[in-house]
Amino acid sequence: MLNLSSNERRALRARAHSLHPVVSISQNGLSESVVKEINASLASHELIKIRVYHDDREVREHFLATICEQLDAAPVQHIGKLLVIWRPPADKPAQAAEAAHQTPWSAPQQAQLPGGSER
Repeated sequence: MLNLSSNERRALRARAHSLHPVVSISQNGLSESVVKEINASLASHELIKIRVYHDDREVREHFLATICEQLDAAPVQHIGKLLVIWRPPADKPAQAAEAAHQTPWSAPQQAQLPGGSER
C-alpha cells in the first residue's frame, strides 16, 4: 500500500471531487472480478471513485485496505459509501528519467523578426 502526505492527499481529493464512481461493490462483496475491474480502471485513470453498497463502515474500511494492498494503491478518501483511491502510472519512473535527460533549450535559437532581420 502506498502512503501519501497530507498535501498530496488534499490535492488528490480536490481532483477527485468532480469524478463519478467507475466501479461499484455490491452486497456480494469484493469478488475477484471486481478487483480486476478496479485494477483496469486504475491503469487507465490513476484516480478513481468506488461506490460501496454496504451499510457497515468497518466493512467498507476493510474493502479499502484490501484493495489498496492487493493493487499497490493509496487510499485517498473514504467518505460515506464512496472510496477514492490513487495509483501512479506504471511508466511514471521511465517518463521522469527521460525528462531528466532532455533539455528543452538544447541550442539557443534566434528569433526571426518580420522582414528577415534577426533579433
